Amino acid sequence: MKLVEPSLKSLSTSMFNVEHIRADFPILKLKIDGKPLAYLDNAASSQMPQPVIDRMVRYQTTQHANINRAVHYLSETATLEYEKSRHKLKRFINANEDREVIFTSGTTDAINLVAHGYGRKFIGSGDEIILTTLEHHSNIVPWQMLAEENGAKICVVPIDDTGELLIDEYKQLFNKRTKFVGVTHVSNALGTINPIKQMIEFAHARDVPVLVDGAQAAPHMKIDVQDLDCDFYTFSGHKLCGPTGIGILYGKAALLERMQPFKGGGDMIASVTFEKTTYNTIPHKFEAGTPPIAAAIGFGAAVDYLSAVNMSTIATYEHDLITYATEQIRRIPGIRIIGAAAEKVAVLSFSVDRIHPHDIGTLLNQEGIAVRTGHHCAQPVMRHFKVPATTRASFAFYNSMIEVDALISGIQKIQKIFL
Repeated sequence: MKLVEPSLKSLSTSMFNVEHIRADFPILKLKIDGKPLAYLDNAASSQMPQPVIDRMVRYQTTQHANINRAVHYLSETATLEYEKSRHKLKRFINANEDREVIFTSGTTDAINLVAHGYGRKFIGSGDEIILTTLEHHSNIVPWQMLAEENGAKICVVPIDDTGELLIDEYKQLFNKRTKFVGVTHVSNALGTINPIKQMIEFAHARDVPVLVDGAQAAPHMKIDVQDLDCDFYTFSGHKLCGPTGIGILYGKAALLERMQPFKGGGDMIASVTFEKTTYNTIPHKFEAGTPPIAAAIGFGAAVDYLSAVNMSTIATYEHDLITYATEQIRRIPGIRIIGAAAEKVAVLSFSVDRIHPHDIGTLLNQEGIAVRTGHHCAQPVMRHFKVPATTRASFAFYNSMIEVDALISGIQKIQKIFL
């Protein structure tokens, strides 16, 4: 089985054939009410290419068994393939060691792991945790739970009206009580790319560790955790053309070794008696129970696929998509773009005068266009812009300019209905 079509291997920034890419995604052939599907909800979940589907089927039909449990052929094969995927993820983000990659059920699970495994051990009463207005609820609620439990305080970096962080105010939040920073690499609601390398450097100069929520960044750009020098980085498989129920937490080995496990059970132990349990080494210390083996292997196949297409090529093409979409939507009267940061990924949030976002989403669906409407699990962002919700079109490298045109046409058609 070939992992990718031969055509993908020769793609370059100047020769990006989106139709060749689209041919790898069976779901894009669907029609909704007789109209071609234009799937523009990639910030919520991306679609899966055939090579990833094929790899998961091959595992289920020829390699499936529990891992780390037996010496028979299937168990040893499944264990090997599972660990191969860990190595692929290590290469994908340029981690220093395989053991710095922890498989989780997704970004939310990974952030909770850090909040419990690191936060409960090292953050105490009166300590301060810095978050930002741009955070997804998954990078707010776990820290609030921790703060309520141990008496810590949440401090928040504000944003301006373009949706960019006020970095000077970020710096002013630091003091001797600051013990942790949690920041999203890219805003899921606005597409804003945060200057996380600068933020990490400032925090580290004050001996403060930083967790980066990379759920919306990893699908759109090359991630190098050693270059960023972040302490933790996390993202989910289903946003990178992989399966749901799988993600990773990258952590520096020295920090992971000091942390306490979040979950107890099989495989995360070295020995167990009723008097005492000795924990396994990392990464196994944080992977209690039977993991989603097929999903992990599918995740490895997904990053193989994305690497073959090339993350730099993806970033360049998606920049062209969002630039074109922004130019087109600005020409429509009665449209307000929410979030206009200078550095953005391919996410376009907007509101339409006198039309509720849910009506926009419902009527676009009738045109075969899938967008997301609501607060996008980012209610602090909505409050800043004084809107209850937005319509969000989020693009991937398999979307086309034709689909952008369909979105624009659909919005104009809806406006005529409400005139």
